Amino acid sequence: MGIEIIGIGSYLPEQVLTNADLEKIVDTTDEWITQRTGIKERHIADKNQATSDLAIKAAKRAIKKAKISPEEIDAIIVGTVTPDMFFPSTACFVQAGVGASNAAAFDISAACSGFIYGIGIARDFIRSGTYKTVMVIGAETLSKITDRQDRNICVLLGDGAGAVILRKTNSNSEIMSVHLGADGSYHDLLFIPGGGSRNPATHKTVDDRLHYMKMEGNKVFKLAVKSMVDSATKAIQLAGIKCEDIKLFIPHQANIRIIEAVAKQMNVPMEKVFLNIQKYGNTSAATTPIALEEAIYENKVKKGDIVLLVAFGGGLTWAATVIKL
Repeated sequence: MGIEIIGIGSYLPEQVLTNADLEKIVDTTDEWITQRTGIKERHIADKNQATSDLAIKAAKRAIKKAKISPEEIDAIIVGTVTPDMFFPSTACFVQAGVGASNAAAFDISAACSGFIYGIGIARDFIRSGTYKTVMVIGAETLSKITDRQDRNICVLLGDGAGAVILRKTNSNSEIMSVHLGADGSYHDLLFIPGGGSRNPATHKTVDDRLHYMKMEGNKVFKLAVKSMVDSATKAIQLAGIKCEDIKLFIPHQANIRIIEAVAKQMNVPMEKVFLNIQKYGNTSAATTPIALEEAIYENKVKKGDIVLLVAFGGGLTWAATVIKL
């Protein structure tokens, strides 16, 4: 018995923020952003859109493609660092929004690795027999935590959501392996210092702009490359395959230079690497499911192909999964 992706869907907000738009906001240029990041534009949620609104749209599309009723979903897992609220979970809003009345629902906070963390949890739920049908979502509204005065960060981030529905199958489809990792000693390299129990919201935390994302870019870059290479390599080993067996490599869409460095160290030709960073930027936990859905839609992969997803995020966390479609 394997595990199959029976439905997949994504959603990007309508508003597009281009590099030319950013030139009017901060001291930057389209050339600088493109050369340094590979990003040309990103989608931005409007002021009335919360993360759950994006997640619900992606989830409904996945349910439609799966040709199931929402009541058949046993569990909903949402990976996000931009929840609607501290509680209830964003997954609970999704459950109500799609009508999945029989589903357990919870969020996981693993930053950009959140979707793949969710895949690992869902796989084990299904293998153990705890649940039959599980929805995993990566969804973010990073624009809500982006400091438009910080040119090194604001050029990177966008909003979006991607969802998959997993179910046990008699076919050859399978979640072949999942590798998860973290190192909390680097927690201060990529984080939001304000708003939690350590620094509750006050006038001072707001004035000091502590509710926006902070990042030590150079240090994060080096750790991202190493961790993604290590995690992807271990996932391939756990799957019992060779790197050459991978049809398509789908990395976290954080920065084109990170992606190129990871591919080079793994000896993966860029022709086998899926890229959509130029259109969406870094949407954190949403990047890998959005990319997977696009790859399927564009016929870059088909039933029976093996894909490798890998991500890296604040925590620090990292994750990789090998999936036979």
